[in-house]
Amino acid sequence: MRGKVRKFFEDFEKAFLNLKNAVEMARDDLDVDGTIKRFEICYELSWKLMKEYLADVGVIVKNPRNTFKEAFNNDLIEDVETWMQIIEDRNLLVHTYTLEESREVFNRIKGKYIIELEKFYLAMQKRIQQEDI
Repeated sequence: MRGKVRKFFEDFEKAFLNLKNAVEMARDDLDVDGTIKRFEICYELSWKLMKEYLADVGVIVKNPRNTFKEAFNNDLIEDVETWMQIIEDRNLLVHTYTLEESREVFNRIKGKYIIELEKFYLAMQKRIQQEDI
């Protein structure tokens, strides 16, 4: 199981660093759209990494909401409400994509979500090093 956690982390790490770069470099609509796609990928990998790590420590979760609650309870994330908002925005993008909404979500990615994703990235990086996963 630990090998799976490491693999999920490596995939998440690549996606997160790509997202971080995209946020910093976004200049036009095409860049923003690309950043949003990277955010969607990063979101999917983040909750799956959390789910896998939690399973490794004996906590079984089935969906993103429960995963984020348990990740908070296990000190993987600091702001569970922001992670719940991330779920809502990801669903908004998938089901009711409009230019205005996408720009609002991009601003939240740039101003708030990237910070939470980085906190999670650093927390997982530390655990992987400490626990030799």
